[in-house]
Amino acid sequence: MQRLSLSGLWRREFSGYSAGKFRQDLLAGLTVAAVALPLALAFGVASGATAAAGLVTAILAGLIIGALSGAPYQISGPTGAMSAVLIIIAQRVGVEGVWMTGLIAGAIILVIGLLRMGRFVAFIPSSVITGFTSGIAFIIFVGQIDNFLGVETAGAESAGLKLFGYLQGGFTPAWPTLLIGLLVVGIMIFWPARFNRAVPGSLVGIVVATVVAVVTQWPVASIGAIPRTILLDQRLTFATIPWEHLNELIVPALSVAALGAVESLLCGAVGSKMTGIRLQANQELVAQGIGNLIIPFFGGVPATAAIARSSVGIKSGGQTRLVSIIHALALLAAALLLAPVIALTPLTALAGVLTVTAVRMNEWDAIGFMFSHRFKTGIVTFLITFLATITLDLTQAIIIGGILSAGIFINQVANLEVEIRTVDVERMRARGMALKTDCQYIRVAFLTGPLFFAATNTFNEAFAHEEDVDTLVLSMRAVPLIDLSGIEALHTLHDTLAAQGKTLMLAAMHPKVMRMLERAGLDAIIGKDNFFWSADRAILIAEARHQHLKPQIVDEIESSQVVEPLAMPI
Repeated sequence: MQRLSLSGLWRREFSGYSAGKFRQDLLAGLTVAAVALPLALAFGVASGATAAAGLVTAILAGLIIGALSGAPYQISGPTGAMSAVLIIIAQRVGVEGVWMTGLIAGAIILVIGLLRMGRFVAFIPSSVITGFTSGIAFIIFVGQIDNFLGVETAGAESAGLKLFGYLQGGFTPAWPTLLIGLLVVGIMIFWPARFNRAVPGSLVGIVVATVVAVVTQWPVASIGAIPRTILLDQRLTFATIPWEHLNELIVPALSVAALGAVESLLCGAVGSKMTGIRLQANQELVAQGIGNLIIPFFGGVPATAAIARSSVGIKSGGQTRLVSIIHALALLAAALLLAPVIALTPLTALAGVLTVTAVRMNEWDAIGFMFSHRFKTGIVTFLITFLATITLDLTQAIIIGGILSAGIFINQVANLEVEIRTVDVERMRARGMALKTDCQYIRVAFLTGPLFFAATNTFNEAFAHEEDVDTLVLSMRAVPLIDLSGIEALHTLHDTLAAQGKTLMLAAMHPKVMRMLERAGLDAIIGKDNFFWSADRAILIAEARHQHLKPQIVDEIESSQVVEPLAMPI
């Protein structure tokens, strides 16, 4: 698969670029900006920072990450997954912790990209990702209840405990605040889909809510002043680095880096399906890393590629990465020209946007498919990840998700199947192979799956009771890899059979597996004359040896090329 450098990506995208394509990029960029504006404001607040921080993040991510990204359709900015992690850091350490976490996470993502380890980030089962996504959606939903109701309740250690606290009551909603929040939710739900592409319901909801709040003069909290600059007064500097909390931020930074990398690559996978253009994963991670290294020094929060915004850009006809840059410039213009108006936006309006976004970000199709088809492993993994996310620290949830991922991976690849059969003499004779005996002293074992440390118990148990055998043939056509434990298991099997005066033969070896055996010297121990390119040839040789035919006759059989490999196992 071809890997293109950044300059190669730019050349490919802008080869034959025309005024018509620019018009498409311009319209797509403006459309994405309309979608991104309310989300940027909302996720800035939800991250424990300010609406201005969210806006600055979207602008810088669109410019820096968009220019360096691994595909033309990637649109980056603050996201819900990030905000669910960052709000906890903000509560414990302060906004300085959010900036420093973003900086460390950016360095980690950059290193992953430079070391070309992007493919390893994708080794996470879909059920874990779905459970984590639903858990984050739950956290966002619960985290907006205070703003949505216009109340201030006591904090809690987890989103699950926070929801339990709400169920206990003890507070009175501010009805004007609640009504405005419900107004935004209603607009987003019932806004016609045919209009949503040009004017998103979230933007309409925020505009209507702001107008209602200004006209009625209801006492609702607003997001406050929006500085007309992308260099915020509150930003990461040497003086604001929380030195005393750096140790506390390492694990959260790893979580943010993992989230950022996974979400960016998932976004790329979605975009690749929609456009047919392959994401250059390592280049994308380099872009994300550089962007997140820079953004904290302007006062922004960590960013990553966003599926919703990227999809809007693609569906709006975007052609190149100019869509991301144009969307960023449009947001910058909004910050410079409309800052006084944006400042009037009610917090409950942003809470309404996030509430609907949280519900929609669940992968309902994947969840429904998993449960309707009763995939037990997927369902259990989903539920464990979801419950861990809403009841534990998100960092702990990510660790649990990682352990589950490793466990599922090992369980799936360790599924070695060993099927031991007697020789079907009649079938071989029908194929023109002149067997003279019934070959009951020969067993053929068909191995399917990798022979490595997690599968050796299955391998050993399969041959524990094969006593009435003179020759054992292992057909390894379906064994794609072997490790040291697998080699030791083969060595032990050979020694056990040899001690009983029996023979081990290996057939149809994969080249990689054969090279491993040669490195270990096992080919010499087993005997190179006991390796064959097909199981049927091994059977013919085994019978000839059993009948004590003259050596030259055995040599003729071994050198014969008339026997074809069996299309199906014997």
